[in-house]
Amino acid sequence: MDGTAFAFQLRCTNSGSAARRGTLLTPHGAVETPAFMPVGTQATVKGLTADLLRQTGTSMILANTYHLALRPGPEVVQALGGLHQMMDWDGPILTDSGGFQVFSLRQLSRVDDRGVVFRSHIDGHVIELTPERAVRLQAMLGSDIAMVLDHVVQLPAAPDIVHDACRRTVAWAKRSRTSGNAGGTQWLFAIVQGGLDPELRRWCAEQLVAMDFPGYAIGGLSVGERPDQMYATLEVTCPLLPEHRPRYLMGVGRPQDILAGIARGVDLFDCVMPTRNARNALAFTDQGPVRLRNAAHRADARPVELGCPCVACRHGRGYLRHLFMAREMLGPILLTVHNLTYYQRLLAEARQAIGAGDYQAFWQRKLDGWASGPADSRPAPGR
Repeated sequence: MDGTAFAFQLRCTNSGSAARRGTLLTPHGAVETPAFMPVGTQATVKGLTADLLRQTGTSMILANTYHLALRPGPEVVQALGGLHQMMDWDGPILTDSGGFQVFSLRQLSRVDDRGVVFRSHIDGHVIELTPERAVRLQAMLGSDIAMVLDHVVQLPAAPDIVHDACRRTVAWAKRSRTSGNAGGTQWLFAIVQGGLDPELRRWCAEQLVAMDFPGYAIGGLSVGERPDQMYATLEVTCPLLPEHRPRYLMGVGRPQDILAGIARGVDLFDCVMPTRNARNALAFTDQGPVRLRNAAHRADARPVELGCPCVACRHGRGYLRHLFMAREMLGPILLTVHNLTYYQRLLAEARQAIGAGDYQAFWQRKLDGWASGPADSRPAPGR
């Protein structure tokens, strides 16, 4: 495997499921897995300083190559000391290659076997991403883990489209692997594609595993398919990946889906869901979502979630609702802290349950809590 500063240590597995606990070692510290990475697309997790982010329990974050290539530009990031120094973030960073933008900005992109040509969503200028350039850009950004360029398609899609994207992803991975990276200071992860086709997923995984990448991601999910289809794809794909290499499920972030992914052997997750929902006044709790713009919270002095240690839960729901109704920036900031703290607590509890050998029971307790109904109008204990 690349670089002596990197390692993945599988510590224990769980009977009754494929859940596993491990430690991912990087030059910027250790990450206990399974772990959730907040999304800092443009070198910022929106609204949070690095200190606030650390307070949520976050150990690793994600940034995006496509967006940072547009602004401020990789040369500027490099001149400012790389992402870690620029952001004042001393923990590990993973950078996505820009492959997701092939899907999300498909109206502004053109794909062929050479790579992807985008028309910037900011000012219309043309930017080209090839597998080799995606690796070089991520080396300039200075992340700990870089992703190969892949071809993501929306689901459902015609079989020939999925097959072509899968074939192209494998070819791009080979070019990425042989292009070299930042002298062993980055790990390069491959991405398994193949839509919902089990045979394509199997073929793609086998091709990528033969290239001996340090880690493997499962991409092309949470792009229009049903949850049960996602879970079935994970059940096919995860067992094909090397046991002692980290597994990363890209862009999946509903709490229910994260726990289902853990049960099927996934180690790393990322998603904008906790931060984006926070900016829209929705808080995650063990009893279901709390929608703070609802009038029921107007004079509610309870915290968003009893027992939560985050700074937002020092305040009552009524105050948080007031901040959103008055369009004060503090509201989204506080709720972002809460949601990320909730996600990190959820993953910490999952790790503890795996270590204790009772992940299945833990998983069921969480599902029962989320299914018990909205937390918006439930009275506080003793009232």
